Amino acid sequence: MSDAHKHKGRIYMHRGDLPNARSCYEQAVADDREHGTPQALSDALGNLGNVCAMQGDYATAEDCYREVLDIQRGQRDHQAIGQTLVNLGNLQAELEHPAQARAYYLEALDILERLHDHRALGILYANLGVQAAAMDRPEEGVSFLKKALDLHRRVGNEEGLAVTYSQLGTIFLKTGKERQAERCLNNASEHFVKLGNEIGEASALRLLADLYAERHDHQSSLRCLERVVSVDLRYRLPQLQHDSERLGQLRRLT
Repeated sequence: MSDAHKHKGRIYMHRGDLPNARSCYEQAVADDREHGTPQALSDALGNLGNVCAMQGDYATAEDCYREVLDIQRGQRDHQAIGQTLVNLGNLQAELEHPAQARAYYLEALDILERLHDHRALGILYANLGVQAAAMDRPEEGVSFLKKALDLHRRVGNEEGLAVTYSQLGTIFLKTGKERQAERCLNNASEHFVKLGNEIGEASALRLLADLYAERHDHQSSLRCLERVVSVDLRYRLPQLQHDSERLGQLRRLT
């Protein structure tokens, strides 16, 4: 029965139906506690933790991940341990506890570096960069993010490149380094276009619009915002009203 519940959970997750996905994974966890192997229970708990995190139920997600970690440590599955530590760090990051997130990330880093898992390390260095910036350590954040870019390039992680360029551009923008910010955000936008990720593209262009507005380059800002608003409309994004108001103001200026 556990496998059937997990299969249904995956289907509901794919559809974005989190309540039903959670219900399925909760049933899978109950089945695996009674009849399953430690590995099966670990998988079910990990999936349940992921759903709870997506729902914003961070306390339950943390309980799931901690139990998963206990199982993985008993099995000495270092690859899995590293990923679960990253998940716990991500929870703390969502809760805006950068110091706690950093502690989990550094513990994961020690494991993943020994395993030479370049893809996972690229994502982890990006996470460390974002948390360093949140702790008002922008130079350290830039250093981590540049390491992430190198690793993303090594393994061909196009999505990682797009997101990390955007994160790096955000730090440069906040620290007044406009030229570096512009280059990074344009790179992010180009990678998001390659991926067909219009929402990611819009997030990078939204920041570029701010940058150009600060320079009083209203035409460039206008072009960015026109594209952003078109994406807002297509995907019914919550930023639509704010972006449309900004676009209207720019049109009046030009």
